Amino acid sequence: MKEHNDELDCSGMNCPMPILKTKMKIDTMKDGEVLRVIATDPGACSDMPAWASRVGHELVESCEEGDKFVFYIRKGE
Repeated sequence: MKEHNDELDCSGMNCPMPILKTKMKIDTMKDGEVLRVIATDPGACSDMPAWASRVGHELVESCEEGDKFVFYIRKGE
């Protein structure tokens, strides 16, 4: 999925910062909008899906782009 409404680059941040920054950013978005999150911390691969599910957002897609992990998260209602 390449379409998104906003983007957050968390490159170089270690847990829990990518999750905290993602929460802060997604809180400013409208329901149904998609946030593209870029992270370099391998822990984000398990943390991001778990967090999204727990708080009612949808992890639409995740992939690796070189040395970065990319997540597309749709904001829940």
